[in-house]
Amino acid sequence: MSITVQDMAWHQAIGRLIETLDRPGFWLALVRLVDRYIPVDSWVVLIFSNGRPQVLAECPGKEGGPDPLFQDYLKGLYLLDPFYLANREAPRNGLFWLADVAPECFEQTDYYQRYFRLNIVADEVHINVQLDAERTLSLSLGSEARFTPEQIALLTLIQPWVAALMRQRMAFEQEVLEQVASPPPRWQRWLESTDQQLDTPLSARELEVGRLMLSGCSNKEIARKLAISAETVKVHRKHMYSKLGIKSQSELFSLFLSAQG
Repeated sequence: MSITVQDMAWHQAIGRLIETLDRPGFWLALVRLVDRYIPVDSWVVLIFSNGRPQVLAECPGKEGGPDPLFQDYLKGLYLLDPFYLANREAPRNGLFWLADVAPECFEQTDYYQRYFRLNIVADEVHINVQLDAERTLSLSLGSEARFTPEQIALLTLIQPWVAALMRQRMAFEQEVLEQVASPPPRWQRWLESTDQQLDTPLSARELEVGRLMLSGCSNKEIARKLAISAETVKVHRKHMYSKLGIKSQSELFSLFLSAQG
């Protein structure tokens, strides 16, 4: 079996990266290595759990400081993130592409139009490493262009290397592992002030339908997830809108956004 120059360069780079496992610049070095083969425009390393995501490292914003859009994500928009939702529904190791996890109507949502395409722009992949039953280490890679099938194939090829390094790095992230994740904002939080003024508060099922709507699920997807009929989904939506005095999903999203500040 012959070894190409590119193979040798990859193995040499992996060797150098292993030497940085205990150093502060490890995550940046890892992303730079991936970027040699699959160009990325944004990245973040975080831990998904039942609480608010914990950030280990992230690329700087355009002005060199924290990205304000990403701060909005941490305040509560992550509750609508298809990668977060897919991980909470079925935590597992592997490479996950936006096309694999996004709900049917994701690109029509206000979350996509007002946050995702401005922050991620076009496409995203995650490499997930399950740490335990509750926590998943995730490397998010964003691109201003759609990842090609060839790039996804290459990411699939190098994913075991990257995931192994990510897992080994956690031996040097003990401070993060010992932190208790901040509890997630209650889904009802965006309704707390409004709910007190309602003659009839929203039911738990109406709240769940609302969350799934905002994340981009179609009526059929919501029906499947909640084991109800699509017609029942429509009834819950109608009742929710009536109680809140709104007429559109955009108004519902605005209510949710206003409560995250």
